[in-house]
Amino acid sequence: MLTAIDPSTGKVLHEYAPMDEQALDAAIERSETAYRSWRQTTFAQRADVLRKVAALLREDIEHLAPLMTEEMGKPIKEARGEVEKAAWCAEHYAQHAEAYLNTEELGSDATRSFVQYLPLGPILGILPWNAPFWLAFRFCAPALMAGNTCLMKHDPHVPACAEAIGKLFERVGAPKDIFQNLPLETPQVEKAIRDRRVQGVSFTGSEKAGSIVASTATSEIKPVVLELGGSDPCIVLADADLAAAAPVISLSRMINAGQSCIAAKRIIVEAPVYDQMIELLQEHLSRLQMGDPREESTDIGPIAREDLRDNLHRQVQATKDAGARCLLGGEVPDRPGFYYPATLLADVTQDMTAACEETFGPVMVVMKAKDEAEAIAMANDTPYGLAAAVWTAAERGVAMAPKLETGQVAINGIVKTDPRLPSGGVKRSGIGRELGPHGIREFANAQQVWVGPKQG
Repeated sequence: MLTAIDPSTGKVLHEYAPMDEQALDAAIERSETAYRSWRQTTFAQRADVLRKVAALLREDIEHLAPLMTEEMGKPIKEARGEVEKAAWCAEHYAQHAEAYLNTEELGSDATRSFVQYLPLGPILGILPWNAPFWLAFRFCAPALMAGNTCLMKHDPHVPACAEAIGKLFERVGAPKDIFQNLPLETPQVEKAIRDRRVQGVSFTGSEKAGSIVASTATSEIKPVVLELGGSDPCIVLADADLAAAAPVISLSRMINAGQSCIAAKRIIVEAPVYDQMIELLQEHLSRLQMGDPREESTDIGPIAREDLRDNLHRQVQATKDAGARCLLGGEVPDRPGFYYPATLLADVTQDMTAACEETFGPVMVVMKAKDEAEAIAMANDTPYGLAAAVWTAAERGVAMAPKLETGQVAINGIVKTDPRLPSGGVKRSGIGRELGPHGIREFANAQQVWVGPKQG
């Protein structure tokens, strides 16, 4: 069974029966059938569907947002923002997909030579629980606009979110089966990846699961895009505007109760401003309200699952035991649900657990660097390479960016995903890119056409 547990109480919300193998086979067959006609549609026809879905997302926001709040504990004000962002993604690709996939004329020995971008077929999206609506549309909006059909296997802990996303397409009268929700249990996913009709796989989640998905997909010679974990550094140099940096860094670390791959997980501060920066961060973190995610005043809701909360506390305790100072939080609260308070760990060194492992929760780690060179070395001292932030003079930050081993760098701002810009990582943080013009081309056939001299 697919079981959703309310993380604010620890009680079962609902259970859904998973799809069996026969139903999975039928769903994939319907997706392939739908692809044959969907690929023939114009960009304008595809855009019309995406715009209708976006409008429905906004119209139904007060029903959709609470689904996230109930199933994975996202504070309601953040959940509404996520639904809006999902709608924006759909609208963005509806407007820009045709330009992103424009035929490219290239010079050669031909009378004419060009590259045209063609769809591949049914694409499988395997998604996590931490941003149920945004990640679904980050996957499906570009894939659909490219002419592919989509099969969504969502996390088993957010089945109501997944069902609601699938029904959006039905409710707007989209062509049948261009988007389907697959309520699968994890062991069933391999069958879907290996099915000959599935032409590509998009996966967002853990490094461990991503390696399994990648090895399975590549063994079947299928393209795969992976967005995996991160231990994102945020470098604060002595010439930074600390007053501007502190609230943005606090938000970057604590949004979604810190359960974000691109959250600022290691705050690396240059020695001359280290103590001052810690004071500012502590001041901002101490104002955050932990509580029921249904309340408008709540800033930090519960961790999505008990096992994740327990692992987070293990990381904090091990880091404290190794000599880090715990200036805020650091203890499991005595209340129902899977809550963990905003926690500030200072004087963390590179060998401590919270610096070596990805911390997926409201735990801020602050480290000291003697200068810019050491800060960059510390930032790169990780198997991950998803994103980084730098707070310094703008030109200096731009000069630092190519020295950082990440797929994304934010200078004097928050690391975020944006439909207009490509997102993805290097090293063990992933393969390929999502969003922007780069993302839509991941599941497109870049077909080269060479035209010879006129005949006759």
